[in-house]
Amino acid sequence: MDLLTPDPVLLHARLRPTGLACIDLATNRRWTYLELDADIQRAASVLCGQGVQTGDRVATISANNVHQIIVQQALMRLGAIFVPLNWRLARAELTKLLVDCAPAILFTDLDPPEMPLGCQHISFSNLIAAVDAAEYAPRLDARLADETCVILYTSGTSGAPKGVTLNARFNFSILTEVDTGSVFLCDGPMFHFMGLIAQIWPCLMRGGTIIVSPKFNSDLTNARLGDACLHVTHYFCVPQMAEALARAPNFNTSEWSTLKALFTGGAPNPPARIKWWLSRGIRMVDGYGSTEMGTVSGMPLSPELIDVKAGSVGLPGPLTAVRVVDERDKDVPVGAPGEIIVSGPSVTPGYWNRPEENLTAFTRDGWFRSGDIGRVDEDGYVFLIDRRKNMFISGGENVYPAEIEAAMVEHPGVVDAAVIGVPDQLWGEAGRAFIIAAPGTQLTHEDMIEHCRSRIARYKVPREIILVEQFPRTGSGKVLKHLLTEDSVARL
Repeated sequence: MDLLTPDPVLLHARLRPTGLACIDLATNRRWTYLELDADIQRAASVLCGQGVQTGDRVATISANNVHQIIVQQALMRLGAIFVPLNWRLARAELTKLLVDCAPAILFTDLDPPEMPLGCQHISFSNLIAAVDAAEYAPRLDARLADETCVILYTSGTSGAPKGVTLNARFNFSILTEVDTGSVFLCDGPMFHFMGLIAQIWPCLMRGGTIIVSPKFNSDLTNARLGDACLHVTHYFCVPQMAEALARAPNFNTSEWSTLKALFTGGAPNPPARIKWWLSRGIRMVDGYGSTEMGTVSGMPLSPELIDVKAGSVGLPGPLTAVRVVDERDKDVPVGAPGEIIVSGPSVTPGYWNRPEENLTAFTRDGWFRSGDIGRVDEDGYVFLIDRRKNMFISGGENVYPAEIEAAMVEHPGVVDAAVIGVPDQLWGEAGRAFIIAAPGTQLTHEDMIEHCRSRIARYKVPREIILVEQFPRTGSGKVLKHLLTEDSVARL
C-alpha cells in the first residue's frame, strides 16, 4: 500500500487548534495551529495562482523566518519541491545552484542573482502580503510520501554542492521526549538538514511549538535558553555553536531550567566536552546523520548513559538499519572499524541531476555509502571515527585525524583542532595539526606533543603543530580541511 505524505499541521489544527505552533522572533508574530494551517492553505492558493504545478521547484534565499516553513508545507500539499538556498553564498555560486534546480519561482528580499530562463523573482515581503490577503483555497488530495518534496544542497566540502532529494518518509522516532509541550528554539539555518528537517519537522509532527530566530547569536541564544517565558525544551546545534554559547559573557546554564538537552550533530563531540557539559547539568545529546541519510542515530537522554557512552552518537532508530563493512562491503566484527552504510525510509532516493554519482553512492543492494568510518560496540552504540577521505597512513598504520583532534581539545588551552595528513619522507605521511588557542594562552610545541603522547599512540602524534586564529568552515560549521594552508599562520 502506498504511503501518503503526512500533514501534521492539519492534524494538530483539528486536535488542538488554539495550541501555539510558531513564534517569529524577528516580527514577534505568533501562530496557533489553526492559524498556521490557514496560512499554509492560503500560501498554496498564492503558489497555484503563480502557476506552480506538481514537481515544480520553488527556491528561497532568506534568513530564517516562519514563512519559510509556510512555503515548504504549502509546496508539500501541492506536490511541488522546496529548495532553500544558502544566503551566505556568492552570487555566482547561487546562480549555479539556480541553474541546476531550475525553479519556477525564487522568493528573496535580497538582490537576486542571475536567474535561469523561466524563473520569476518575488520578494518575501510581497509573498507575505499576498498570503495575508488570499482566500482560503480548497484542499487537494494528499500526495504520495515517496514523492520528492525538498532539495537541500550539500556544503560542498569535497567539490561542487550536490542537490539531495528528500521525501516525507522520515524517521522521527529517534527524537525522544518530543510532545505537545515541547518548545524548539530554531536558529540553525533552514538551508541545512538540521535547520529545516531536524529542528522543524519533529516538532510539527508532535504538535509542539517552534520559536524561529533569524540566525544564531551566542548572546541572544544564551538569553533565550534561560528565558522562563519562552520555556525552551529542545535546542539543536553543531558543536561550534555550543562552544560559542560556552564562551559568551552571559553563559549561565543554571538558568536553562526548562531545557531537556542540547542536541548536537554535524561533527563528532569529544568525550571530554560531553562530560564538561554534563558536569554543568546539561545533557549534550549527540546524534548522527546527514542530508543524504537523514537522522540515523541518537543518544538517549539519560545522564548516566550519556556519561558511560560519551563519544557515541547513540543507537540507530527503529526504522533505520546500520552496518559497518570492509572494502568489499562485508560486515566487520563487532567493535571493528569500517565504513558505515545505511538503509531506511529517511535515506535519500538520490542526488538531483547526478545520475553517475547516484550509481556510486549506493551498494549493489541499495545501502547508502556514508563515507564515514565508524564502529558499533557490543551494546549497539555507534561511534564515529572519521571521514574515510580524512584518513592517512603513517608508517603502515591507519591514522584518523578526528581521534587526534579529540585528544588535543582536552588541553585546557585549546579551543579547537583540525588535523590533516601530509607527505613525510620517513613515514610516508604524518599529521599536521592546526589549533586555535584559548585567549591569553601561551602554548608551546613541547607541551602539545607531550599532551598528545599521554593520550594517543606515538605514531598518531602530529609532527607539526600550527597556530591559527580560525578555520575555514562551511555554512554548517564543518572545517574545510582542503583549504587549510600555512599562509598567515604561526608554527609552535
